[in-house]
Amino acid sequence: MDLEEKWNKALAQTEIVRSKVAYLSTFETTTLPYIFLAESTINLGDTVVRQGKILVHRPAIILPEDMPQFEGFEFEEDYQINADMVRMFLLVRGVSFPSLKYEHEISKLDIYEGPIEKARAYFKQMLENAEDTQTGLIIGPEDTWQFSLLIYVGLLIGKSAPSDLRKLWEKFKDKFKED
Repeated sequence: MDLEEKWNKALAQTEIVRSKVAYLSTFETTTLPYIFLAESTINLGDTVVRQGKILVHRPAIILPEDMPQFEGFEFEEDYQINADMVRMFLLVRGVSFPSLKYEHEISKLDIYEGPIEKARAYFKQMLENAEDTQTGLIIGPEDTWQFSLLIYVGLLIGKSAPSDLRKLWEKFKDKFKED
């Protein structure tokens, strides 16, 4: 399966069950913890569970527009392409991310013994019982987890954009008043 097919598969099959309630931080690093569920292709009837976080933060240097940095998404291992190629692949399709650094850290890879619907209900209830409004719950194909996570991040960026613009405008006005 080529990159285009994997991207289309992720677009068609990714489901955001629960997302982070708060907006992304405009001026600081935002941590996006997640639980990603996928039907296991090895243990049929079981569910692959990835738990981790994505850090969205400003890079140390100013990057040109549409130059996001993707780290830790294992594109090289799984697709034999580098993150720059993924960035260009997305850009050609009209998908752009702000020029920030997106760093993926996986903390746990496990198997839930049971079908994905049972795993979905279990993890959704677990997050609700813990009153966890920060952790996203995402379902998608096992072989396109990277794209499913990028879809999740893109959704949060879009949701945060109006708030970001308002905060940037307020910061600009405050700075203008000082000068």
